[in-house]
Amino acid sequence: MKSETGLKTASDLADKDEPIYQALMSAMVEHQLPPGSKLPEEALAEVFGVSRTGIRKVLQRLAAVQMVVLTPKRGAQVATPSVEEARDIFRTRALIECANLPAVLEHCQSPHLVALEKLNQQEQQAHEAHDGPAAIRLSAAFHIQLQAISGNQVLTDMVTRLSQRSSLVIAAYGAPWQQGCRCDDHDRLIELVREKALQPLADAMQQHFDHIVSSLHFERGGEMLPDFARLFSGFGVKA
Repeated sequence: MKSETGLKTASDLADKDEPIYQALMSAMVEHQLPPGSKLPEEALAEVFGVSRTGIRKVLQRLAAVQMVVLTPKRGAQVATPSVEEARDIFRTRALIECANLPAVLEHCQSPHLVALEKLNQQEQQAHEAHDGPAAIRLSAAFHIQLQAISGNQVLTDMVTRLSQRSSLVIAAYGAPWQQGCRCDDHDRLIELVREKALQPLADAMQQHFDHIVSSLHFERGGEMLPDFARLFSGFGVKA
């Protein structure tokens, strides 16, 4: 929509930026843009068919949620959480997600369980198909949907952001075959939610995060420049 002057409004510009923001966010969460990947404005502008100014705004948004690091004279790159930060991310997730479980159980109804089971099944199918990006995306979606049952949107947004940063941790320090969470852990969580067994559920959730952290190797990789044209070949943004 244009203003009476014929110029694009701030809302128009935000709408144009959003698909690019989501495309880059998804590529990072799904480990297609791993930690340390350089994100040059010129290359991204060409791929997405927008100006460097537009790309810069998107990168600034991603930096605001700690998915991208902006360094003077070096440009942007996908964030690589430090070892301490990586541990803190999962400690924080465990604290928040376990503390919210009473509200989850209080509000949980049959449709919620069906939705969780569907996500878990899709995640298992992704693992069987060796579809790493889908497995990672569905694993995060499982945790977000579980916490969303409580109806606390603020907390759900926090879990969403932490899940995105968790993906960077796993990409930076996980084994090459590691694709999200262990499906059998999610099976157990669903079973305990169905039984409304609060303490066993909280214990299982804590153990779930402990398993993830114990599987990490905390070794960093080097910087790299991804093939943006291949990653975003189907992106339909017009200049």
